Parts: sequence; structure tokens; C-alpha cells
Amino acid sequence: MTTTTPLRIFLGDDHQLLRQGLRRILEEQPGWEVVGEASDGRESVKQVLALRPAVAILDIGMPVLNGIEATTQITRRAPDVRVLILSMLLNEAYVTRALQAGASGYLLKDSAATDLRLGVAAVAAGKSFFSPAVAKIMLDDYVRHLADKGLTDRYDSLSEREREIFQLIAEGRSNKETAELLGVSPATVESHRGHILQKLDVHNTAELVLYAVRRGIIR
Repeated sequence: MTTTTPLRIFLGDDHQLLRQGLRRILEEQPGWEVVGEASDGRESVKQVLALRPAVAILDIGMPVLNGIEATTQITRRAPDVRVLILSMLLNEAYVTRALQAGASGYLLKDSAATDLRLGVAAVAAGKSFFSPAVAKIMLDDYVRHLADKGLTDRYDSLSEREREIFQLIAEGRSNKETAELLGVSPATVESHRGHILQKLDVHNTAELVLYAVRRGIIR
């Protein structure tokens, strides 16, 4: 008889009642286990580095060390841990900072009851996740910015193959996974990736994911 390894999750939020509610939602999912909790960012980093959960859910506004800085430390020292930021703030600047810190997703607290399990499942699978309202406001801001500046969308300059690779990278796929899906070599994927970054005028994977969310390629 085979046993399935549980999905290990950590919760970092300074509101105990919210943590209790999130824990209840998460542990209703078969095979999911909350292995630790903390009420501030510094303790969250300490516990995550010790426990090595698959997913760490971190409030953006924790005391002692905020969620963005905690994410930076965790993703630098434990890159195998996927971070899902939890926030009340529907603000593109905060989403950008979260992605640059290494977060894999951004979940609004007011949609946690419906989207929490979707978000955790997505980031645990190596994908990105954003609350629908986050994806919408970023797309709206992006379209408005292009209109205000009289600019054309650089995405239109990508070839069909580059668009395929762009989406797969934005979804969190590695060069090897992308190569296997498309039947090409990892070197070919890396070459296309370089062309994509150049054409879109972005400089790293975090900026590429942000571009994909703004344009509505992923959500």
C-alpha cells in the first residue's frame, strides 16, 4: 500500500483568528498539513528555514519583519520553498515588490475563502497565482498606460514559438520542462528566452511574470 506525501504548508500572519481560519480551510483539503505558524516576519523566516514546507503563506504587513523582506530571505536561503503573499492591498506596486522578492503568487485576504486552496495548489505545482481582482487591475493599468503613452504592445513583436515559450516560463516551467513540452532542446529554449527578454525590454524572470500578469497571459 502506497502513502502519499502530505503537502506541507506554513502560515505567517499576525492575526491569530485569521491564521485559525486559514488553517481550517487548508486542512480540509485531503493530504494537506499546516506544519507551523508565526505571528511576525522574523519568526516566520526562522521556522520556514527549519521546517522547509512546500508552501509558505505570508502576510505582507507582519511586524518585526514585513512579508516582502521575509520572502526575500526565504527565497534566497530556501529556493525550494514557494511563497504565496497574503494581503489586503490591491496595489500594483506591492505585487511588483512581491514578485521581485521571489513570491510565486499574491492572494487578497477578502478572496482567501474561495481562492486560498487554488492559490496553494498552483504555487505548489510550480505555477504562479494571483487573485482575479489583482490580475484585472494590473491588466487595466497596463492597457491604460499604453493608451496614455500612445505605445504599441511589445508582445505583438514575439513570434508564435516565442509566445509559447513566454507563457510556459511565466507559468513557472523550467527550460528543461519547456523543451520537453515543445520537443526542442533546452539550449533552444534559452536562446528564445533571451530574445523574449530583449523584445519585451524585461530583465529577469520576475519582470517577465509581472509582464504576463499585466497583459492577462497568466492569472
